[in-house]
Amino acid sequence: MPKRKVVLTGASGTIAGVLLPALRERYDLTLLDARATDNRGVAVEGVQVADLLDKDRDRYRQHFAGADAVVHCAYYRLHDQGDDAYFSSELENLQLTYNVYQVAWEEGVRRLVAASTNHAADLFENYALDGRVPMVRPDQNASDNWYGWAKIAFEQIGQVYATGITHGGRPLENVQIRIGGPRETDLDDTPLGDLRKMRRALAVYISQRDMSQLFIKSIECEDIGNDLGLPFQIFYGISANSHAIWSIANARRVIGYAPQDNSEERFFDHIQAHMKAARKA
Repeated sequence: MPKRKVVLTGASGTIAGVLLPALRERYDLTLLDARATDNRGVAVEGVQVADLLDKDRDRYRQHFAGADAVVHCAYYRLHDQGDDAYFSSELENLQLTYNVYQVAWEEGVRRLVAASTNHAADLFENYALDGRVPMVRPDQNASDNWYGWAKIAFEQIGQVYATGITHGGRPLENVQIRIGGPRETDLDDTPLGDLRKMRRALAVYISQRDMSQLFIKSIECEDIGNDLGLPFQIFYGISANSHAIWSIANARRVIGYAPQDNSEERFFDHIQAHMKAARKA
């Protein structure tokens, strides 16, 4: 059986770097990015340079032709992160997102799986860590920063396409994955004995194999219809963490996500060190 053709945007970025080993093995990939090297300046094999911010979609349309799915990880960032610059750069990201969705729809792509962020619900995070609100659900949208605000809008662009109402009744199926912390270093970077920051790091963790599984199942699940029958889902991208404050119940139910890792087990020694330091404080 031939491999599915999958387009990966932002292929030189951090998130794509976590996903690429599993995606290369499983799919016929088209890798797109504004640069051909990763954050360390190392060339990423197979990346084709494309400016997805360009409103002339004919300049990169050929890369999407015949694709079964798109994994959208591209992100535009300005180095100057003052308030005005940050807001302006997020507007550029929304344009980039629209360009990718529109060209995917025009080329008849079946599904788009997008890298969103847990920051889309940042407003609830501190309350959840304090036990003042229940576990945060994927249908909750509220942020206190421009990055999270833009990701909410990013997700809503996807919902518009999933309805098909503005596009002749033909939907572009999509999954928005609110990625947590795909790093092995968050506990190392947490001040020793700071149990609140420790818990947050444990809550947000997602292992490489769990994130790969989540994206692959989001690409391949036959039916991603939500309660309204729309092919649109928002999933939290975390492992099966005992300290979780974000719910992955719908990802388990809809696509059969079955995370294999738990940050409490993975970082047991780190937790003991933090607890010991906190007792001495």
